[in-house]
Amino acid sequence: MSAERLEFTGAEGHKLAARLDQPEGAPRAYALFAHCFTCGKDVFAASRVAQALTEHGIAVLRFDFTGLGASEGEFANTNFSSNLADLVAAADCLREHHAAPSLLIGHSLGGAAVLGAAARVPEVKAVVTIAAPSDPHHVTGLFHQHLDEIEEKGEALVQLAGRPFRIKQQFVEDAAEHNLKAQIAGLKRALMVMHAPGDDTVGISNAMEIFTAAKHPKSFVSLDSADHLLTRREDAVYVANLIAAWAERYI
Repeated sequence: MSAERLEFTGAEGHKLAARLDQPEGAPRAYALFAHCFTCGKDVFAASRVAQALTEHGIAVLRFDFTGLGASEGEFANTNFSSNLADLVAAADCLREHHAAPSLLIGHSLGGAAVLGAAARVPEVKAVVTIAAPSDPHHVTGLFHQHLDEIEEKGEALVQLAGRPFRIKQQFVEDAAEHNLKAQIAGLKRALMVMHAPGDDTVGISNAMEIFTAAKHPKSFVSLDSADHLLTRREDAVYVANLIAAWAERYI
């Protein structure tokens, strides 16, 4: 595997940091990976999945959304809509310098994002969600005790994964405006939904709602005892191997 550090311009004009992992020899396909809420491109699950996919000949671009990781911008000014636009910008970067992604993979809120962005990337043939919410508004449950303060003051400082983040009312309102079920129903791409029954961050009912809304071809894979962030190496590798085997039929 070889790795290349990249930068591209995101939705709000900020420079976004990215990494392209490539297999030995010419890639048979390119994938775009969207990380989990408040995470980054180098989170364990993203790096493990990318590494394993390169072993199957698939190049993977992962990047930090605006305001996260090594990317420019203020997280407080972002929302689900800007995440979708960042994803499209990442696909444009791949298309310009290599080849457009034929596979979109999203983890947690990143899974909701790839469902929302797929229609804007015409070359995409297959989409994979990992522990994804069926509704982006679900993420507000992570800071539900601050919602009144956010509404009253316009923003609040909340702790997410042990780190402080400023959440504005515009983020909450934007998340509520998206109707993913209609977009899932009109996806017109192969879909694989991956979720652990015991996920205590995003419940398994979300996977059922995504799967039910989608048209065929669609597949569901239970991740058994995996945790939400796929922190165990064997779980991340299992996910990557299944994605590679499944996607071969479509890409």
